[in-house]
Amino acid sequence: MDSADDPRDGSDADAAGASELQAIAVALRRMNSEVNRLIHAFAHAQGLHATDVHALGAILDAEAPLTPGRLREHLGLTSGAVTACLDRLERSGHIRRARESSDRRVVHLYYEPGAKAAARSFFMPLAQAAAGACAVSPPEELEAALRFIGRMNGELIRMQVPRR
Repeated sequence: MDSADDPRDGSDADAAGASELQAIAVALRRMNSEVNRLIHAFAHAQGLHATDVHALGAILDAEAPLTPGRLREHLGLTSGAVTACLDRLERSGHIRRARESSDRRVVHLYYEPGAKAAARSFFMPLAQAAAGACAVSPPEELEAALRFIGRMNGELIRMQVPRR
C-alpha cells in the first residue's frame, strides 16, 4: 500500500486542514479588501489619506487617550509621518491634541465629536451590514466568531513586521 493511501498518515486530515486554512485566508482577505475600499472612500470624501483613517480608528478604539508615540507604534510609522498625519487630522477638524498633565510634554489625542458623527454616518452601511449578518446568525456562532477574531487579532499583534 502506498503511504499516500494510508489513512494513518493523516494526509487527508492535513489536506482538509490546509483547505480550511486556505478558505479562512481567502475570506479574511476579501473582508479586508472590502473594509479597505470603505476606508479609502471615506479618506477621499474627507480629503485625508488612508493612513489618517487608520489613525482615527486607533484613536477611537483606544481604551485610554493615545499619545503620538503610542499611535506611531500602533501604525508602525516614523515620528515625522505621524506628526504629518496628526497635523492633517487636526487641520481638518477630526482630532484635537491636549496637554492635560503637569508634564506639558505629554500630548493626548482626542477624536472630535462632530468628526466622529460624520464617520459614524459614512460607515453606517457597514454597521447595517454587520447587524444583518448578526441577525441571521445564532448567538453561539457569533460568540465563536468573536473568539476566533480575538485570537486572530492577538496573533497578528504578536507578529514582528519590519518597521518603515
